[in-house]
Amino acid sequence: MYVGLQMIKDVPTISPTTLVVEADRIMEENQVWLLLVLNRENLLGYVRKEDVRSALPSSATTLSRHELNYVLGALTVGDLIKKDVPTVRPETEIEIAAEIMHREGLSGLPVVDEGGRLAGYVNRTAMLSVLVEEMGLALGGERVAIEVRDRNGVMADVTGIVSDMGGNIVSMSTFFRNDNRMMVFRITAKNVDEVKKGLEDQGYALIGPEHFAHEWK
Repeated sequence: MYVGLQMIKDVPTISPTTLVVEADRIMEENQVWLLLVLNRENLLGYVRKEDVRSALPSSATTLSRHELNYVLGALTVGDLIKKDVPTVRPETEIEIAAEIMHREGLSGLPVVDEGGRLAGYVNRTAMLSVLVEEMGLALGGERVAIEVRDRNGVMADVTGIVSDMGGNIVSMSTFFRNDNRMMVFRITAKNVDEVKKGLEDQGYALIGPEHFAHEWK
């Protein structure tokens, strides 16, 4: 999966000359905590909600109505722009974008093309959508998980056993725990219990939440 296939193309944007009060209104209307700042189509950076709110005069201001209107009519986001935002390209693999977001503690990433023009935005909702799709939840079947020692050929061995037992793997994911690999399948078959028994007969131990309950108690 690539970022370009999951990104949001219609995202609210502003320019450096956008009034701070207007940026605040756009954030409220769209329920977002940041706005991307463009110079025409090119990404300059972003402004955060807390910076916008800090720049607005407080309710305790001593300014007159005329003075307040003048300030609000002259205060732009130009000085509030942060330019340290990481970006990704549409062809970036989705897991790389997820790793950047996780490492930097971000809720999303701007997506730009090779010329620096904004193409869209990818967020945590998109990442969760990919996770649900990858795990095959919408495809039905039954979830089967085994824990094995990581070794060459183990995946081919397991999938061969499932196929020989009349099972069809509709999704498969792997996770690493210490020196072991947790292999999680979603399987359809006339009798999934027979597929499970076939795996056990070949020395593969089925695992479920009961095997890890001690870790979250």
